[in-house]
Amino acid sequence: MSHEKTTTPVPAQPSPRNNFTTPEEDRIIEAAFQEVRDGYLKSNHRKKVEIIERAYRFAKEAHSGIRRRSGEPYILHPIAVAKIASQEIGLGSTSICAALLHDVVEDTDYTVEDIEQNFGKKIAQLVAGLTKISGGIFGDKASVQAENFRKLLLTMSEDIRVVLIKMADRLHNMRTLGSMAPNKQYKIAGETLYIYAPLAHRLGLFEIKTELENLSFKYEHPEAFERITRQIAESEKHRTGIYNDFAAPIRERLDAMGLKYSAKARVKSVYSIWNKMETKHIPFEEVYDLYAARIIFECDDPAMEKSICWQIYSAITDIYRLHPDRTRDWISNPKANGYQALHLTVMGPDGNWVEVQIRSRRMDEIAEKGFAAHWKYKVGEGDEESELNAWLHTIKDILADPEPNALDFLDTLKLNLFSSEIVVFTPKGELITLPNNATVLDVAFHLHSQIGCHCIAGKVNHKLVPLSQRLNSGDQVEVLTSQSQQPKPEWVDFLATAKGKTRLRQALRKLQQPAVAKGRLIFEEFLRDNDIKDDNVAITKVMGLYKAQTRDEFYYLLGNDEIALNEYVVKTLRKESSKTKRLLLKWIGMGDKEQPADAPQPAEKKKINTKETYILRYDESGATNFRFADCCSPIPGDDVLGYIDDDGEVVVHNLDCPRASVLKASYGPRIVAARWEVNGGRFLAHIRIEGIDRQGILHELISLISTHLSLNIRDLDIHAEKEVFTCDLSLLVSDVEGVNDLCAKVRRIPGIQKATRINV
Repeated sequence: MSHEKTTTPVPAQPSPRNNFTTPEEDRIIEAAFQEVRDGYLKSNHRKKVEIIERAYRFAKEAHSGIRRRSGEPYILHPIAVAKIASQEIGLGSTSICAALLHDVVEDTDYTVEDIEQNFGKKIAQLVAGLTKISGGIFGDKASVQAENFRKLLLTMSEDIRVVLIKMADRLHNMRTLGSMAPNKQYKIAGETLYIYAPLAHRLGLFEIKTELENLSFKYEHPEAFERITRQIAESEKHRTGIYNDFAAPIRERLDAMGLKYSAKARVKSVYSIWNKMETKHIPFEEVYDLYAARIIFECDDPAMEKSICWQIYSAITDIYRLHPDRTRDWISNPKANGYQALHLTVMGPDGNWVEVQIRSRRMDEIAEKGFAAHWKYKVGEGDEESELNAWLHTIKDILADPEPNALDFLDTLKLNLFSSEIVVFTPKGELITLPNNATVLDVAFHLHSQIGCHCIAGKVNHKLVPLSQRLNSGDQVEVLTSQSQQPKPEWVDFLATAKGKTRLRQALRKLQQPAVAKGRLIFEEFLRDNDIKDDNVAITKVMGLYKAQTRDEFYYLLGNDEIALNEYVVKTLRKESSKTKRLLLKWIGMGDKEQPADAPQPAEKKKINTKETYILRYDESGATNFRFADCCSPIPGDDVLGYIDDDGEVVVHNLDCPRASVLKASYGPRIVAARWEVNGGRFLAHIRIEGIDRQGILHELISLISTHLSLNIRDLDIHAEKEVFTCDLSLLVSDVEGVNDLCAKVRRIPGIQKATRINV
């Protein structure tokens, strides 16, 4: 655009200050910027070097004298972000400038207007978008995090580049996370796993997604990260031997076909191996799909790619036995993030299933690098904006929901970010891509809100089914409606798509509006009649009493006659009101009149310093300075973090607890790094034991636990089916070592196949 070529000098720019950097640092800064410039010149983007150089000089001056926590000059961070945006994501001059300037408005005296005056409207809009989403879920203001995330997505639907630059910013922050305090590391790593990795996945940035997951895992579970990395390295020789035996006959066949190709084993990432071990409760040695075979062939004509893929497929299935349910054709129906490949699973010579991924060189690069590769395969130079619009159609439905509950909102979005997909067809043969576990109702809401609201049932492959029927890839789906049908709250359990859930909530809110208005009037009248002040304290207290998540939910229950306000509510609110009054009197210096001078004063809670590691103390008498989270039941020895609740108490969660992931992403400032210092005490642990049923095995098991190991069993649940049994055991232990020792000893009992700790 012409306004980006302006050569207006930077206004009111301060004269060069004292040298805040050493000559050596200046050389490093210049070299780093030259790498960005040279990489951009080699790309297919229209060459606008002058504006990039001006943005660099502007940012360098604005950040002069500022250093990062690691001690390096701050300007190296925007340069690194610009390099990632340009060379790893594939963005052009507009985005490179915005990346160089992304912290200027937030951290210096310059305004968005200054940016617009110097660099034009488009760059200013990107910088404004990046500044706007730096708070909330991405900063310290937990109370407005849902609204800030909405802003991120709103900006994303206006200009996806904001999110892509934010992704580059987060990737560089993760690469340099070592210099941060432990509580900040947990917050940033948790937020990254919860939001950024799924976003990268959805945007087709596979390499970045994998690196973000591995870096988050490295900071959250350093010991497990080191152990699995070491195990991958130690098993490499054995793995290579198995892969070579598997690949040799395939290579022979492909060579005979005259194809130019490369075949390699792709090892799972450290994070995905650990994830599989945790979810399946298996040791490293039992992760049999540690690698997948990948065949990448050269093909200059995109029209020939599909037939070559199927020729290779045919050659492999002539050699090895095919798993009938595990063929995935992502060539005819690419994933929503643009991924294309042909996947099949065959039985290897060692008796284990091996996944084989067949791709052309073009497909491989788009799968790994997303948009960056899209540029590479564009003929000639192109305009970044129109290319982006062609590459991505974005999420707008969720944004229409006017009042998202913070965590519901994130979960709804995450639902669609990380879901694997199925493809179904309408009776007219139109193709609809949906997440796994989608139902007839999802299809109805996908087609239109009104069709969803009036859906009564469906026909799947011409057979009548309920609206809750789950769909499989390839199903033909017809939606049946009735004008008398109304949407129901329980439908939310039948929906797998974010679009469906959002549209259902909107419809329910519209239906509930008269009851909400009636409930609001009843509550206001109730407060007036009982002379209770109508304020946030009153509504928050009464919502808690009736377990209502939102004000509207409470008003709806009241207006729909599902709850009634009674004398107990009056007493509760008056008590709350007098407590507030006492606090106010104390604050203005009159609190001492409320109680006699010799009355015992409650111990004041010591403020917790989140920058220091919090020591978790527990002794034989049960005295403690924390409480255990119900969701994951941590015990001493687990990797844990602390969450400071509204009462200032530290609640301890396992680092990999799903609830902790949400807390890290949403309430970063309340997270504290924690370390155990426990003397005595017994803690509840849950163990699952699986094995071959035989006479006397239960007696041996109970005898080992209660007699030999002197452990206290609290609950025992055994389920046997034919020759196989499962035993869920709850018992009191002193720490993680005690659990590991017990599992190892139980596994030695003849017939026991597996003994692992589980979270219930």
